[in-house]
Amino acid sequence: MSATSAIDEAYAALAGVAGLTVAQHVSLRSYNRFGLGGPADLLASTKQADVLAEALSISRRLDLPFYFLGDGSNVIVSDAGYRGLVLRYEADAVELRDGAVYAEVGAPLQALVDFSIAQSLAGIHTLERIPGSVGGAVYGNAGAYGRSLHESVARVRFLDGETVREFNNPGCEFEYRESVFKRRKDWIVLSCALELETGDHAALAKESANIRAIRDEKFPPTMRCAGSIFKNLYFERLPAAAQELVPPAAVRGGKVASAFFLEQVGAKGMRQGGIEIAPYHANVIYNAGGGTAADLRSLIAALKRRVSEQFGFEVEEEVQYVGDA
Repeated sequence: MSATSAIDEAYAALAGVAGLTVAQHVSLRSYNRFGLGGPADLLASTKQADVLAEALSISRRLDLPFYFLGDGSNVIVSDAGYRGLVLRYEADAVELRDGAVYAEVGAPLQALVDFSIAQSLAGIHTLERIPGSVGGAVYGNAGAYGRSLHESVARVRFLDGETVREFNNPGCEFEYRESVFKRRKDWIVLSCALELETGDHAALAKESANIRAIRDEKFPPTMRCAGSIFKNLYFERLPAAAQELVPPAAVRGGKVASAFFLEQVGAKGMRQGGIEIAPYHANVIYNAGGGTAADLRSLIAALKRRVSEQFGFEVEEEVQYVGDA
């Protein structure tokens, strides 16, 4: 069977699933923050977990590759697009349930932050203005200003491809910008329950407003970027020669910002095609207009090479790659 016939067969099977919206040859540019990338063979979305499971079953039966995409805040989509099925789970409830804050993965992370502040609950207010969905935040253990989401997560409900299961916090294997779900890409996060402490509403709102002002200056809402491209670095894991270059004040929570080393290799203001690095921050890469995924990948590779050659270690991306380069 030709590739075209296989996609047509998959489309027909998926289109017959009640509660699933499916389309062929859909550009992914409007589904990621960089505004880059080619089309997906198939794009399907639903708000029902059982429908999602059925779509996955069809994908497996037809040997069709799939990729689960949230709001695309931390992904680089290939210029060639994605050969297979891109799935989106759009359930987006955020509510109090059994003493915890319950959030479905399709909800914007900002909606969860806003809800917690409105309820005078502390713990995730420092995640103000981090782009992305709740699902992406769980997947990558989002964090900022000394807090990470995992510190508040009590339970995560997910689909393992066939069955809906639930992990408590230890089962999620959270680490810095990592979780078991990031390693098991065949598992799809459906919802999470957070345990938050009671806080002072005015104080929470003030702190989040201050963070919002800082982040909006660093990452203007209209900027086509994924936030920071590279993870921060554990100081103790750096080569001794690199450690000696880091002033004590630059070590926070045992980590050093990647931007410290990127700046020293001349990252600020670098450009590749339509992709630029901000002149004010060495870890902010954005699509200035007309950029391509190939440009972005090339610039990231150049930065990694420069840091490796000068300092003897590699910086690691936070972003995930979708599709073949």
